[in-house]
Amino acid sequence: MIDIGLSKMALIGAVALVVVGPEKLPRVARTIGTLLGKAQRYVADVKAEVNRTMEIDELRKMKETVEGAARDVEQSIHSTTRDLEKDWSETTASIESSLSGLDEPLPEQAASTYVAPVYHHPRKNWRLKRAAVPSWYKTRNGVRTHVQSGAARVARFRPRRPLG
Repeated sequence: MIDIGLSKMALIGAVALVVVGPEKLPRVARTIGTLLGKAQRYVADVKAEVNRTMEIDELRKMKETVEGAARDVEQSIHSTTRDLEKDWSETTASIESSLSGLDEPLPEQAASTYVAPVYHHPRKNWRLKRAAVPSWYKTRNGVRTHVQSGAARVARFRPRRPLG
C-alpha cells in the first residue's frame, strides 16, 4: 500500500492541526477513520465476492467433467450389457438346440423338490438387560422406573398416624 513513515505522519498531523484547528481535529480524525474502515470493508467484500465467483466457476467446470465421466461410464455399461445379453441369448439358443436332440425330457420333479430354508430371526435373550443405563445409577440419581400417579405418590409418602 502507501508507505507512510513516522516523519510523514507527523507532518500530516501538523498540517491538519493548522488547517482544521484544535477543536475540530478529533471529530475530523474520527470521521476519516470511519470512512477508511468502511472503504476497507467494501474492498474486502468485493474481494470475497470475486473469490466466490471464481470458486463457483471452478465447481461448474468440475461438475461438467464429472458428468462427462458419468455419461461415459453409463454408455460403456449399456454397451457391455447389450453384448452380455447377445452372448446369453446365443448361448441359451445353442444349449436348447443341443438339448432338443435328446429323446428323454429333463426331470422337472427333481428341480421342484428343493425347498429353500426358511429364515428365522435370531431372537434376543429376554433375560438380558436391555437398558443402557445401569439400575444402580438410576436409584442413586432418583430416576423413576415405575410410573405412579400424583395421588399414589402422596399416599405413599404421607406420614403414618401413630397407633392408639
